Amino acid sequence: MPIPTIGGGQQIGDGNTNEVNLYIQTVPIGAATSTATLTVAQLTSSVLVGNPTTSAASYTLPTVALLEASLGNAKVGSSFVTRFVNIGTSSGVVTLVVGTGWTLVGLAARPITSGATLVNVKTGDGTWTMYIV
Repeated sequence: MPIPTIGGGQQIGDGNTNEVNLYIQTVPIGAATSTATLTVAQLTSSVLVGNPTTSAASYTLPTVALLEASLGNAKVGSSFVTRFVNIGTSSGVVTLVVGTGWTLVGLAARPITSGATLVNVKTGDGTWTMYIV
């Protein structure tokens, strides 16, 4: 069901170009804590929340096999963006750890108080690359 245009905000392609652009955003699925293996649902929900309770946290990406089982229509070159938000109060870093089939490009360790944009690209059958921006 489309979002109504009454009350402000425009849908992409709906006209109303003088109003705020509205997008569909899923609600983040639980916060990852100190050491976690992320689920496909967490990674694909657009916003990934980290709430580490220790000074060094490691978040392992789900395997590409699990990701591709969920994204059956993904072709080489398909991509999605995950925004990482760290709400932890400990001092230290969050480190992203590859799951089978992943390549990380960019700085994987992030300060506790920062966020990052994660651009996920299918680079081949059974392979994805995450660009950490």
